[in-house]
Amino acid sequence: MSAQCQLTGAQPGFGNNISHSHRRTSRRFDPNIQRKRYWLPSEGRHVRLTLSAKAIKTIDSIGVEAAVARIRARGVKL
Repeated sequence: MSAQCQLTGAQPGFGNNISHSHRRTSRRFDPNIQRKRYWLPSEGRHVRLTLSAKAIKTIDSIGVEAAVARIRARGVKL
């Protein structure tokens, strides 16, 4: 599963682990990605979205119809 949110576009960030001796090794900061299924009343079907935790809260506030419109405006096919 891709570590990218369909609504916000959140992707992994990259940085370093720094040990006590100050040696640096590469690491990834992954967003909190979840797969969630929503009922889309306008189309009479369910859609399965890959969302970050922040995007799930956004859908709770703006509604699934507005969120799907934003996702489609980004060019993502559902």
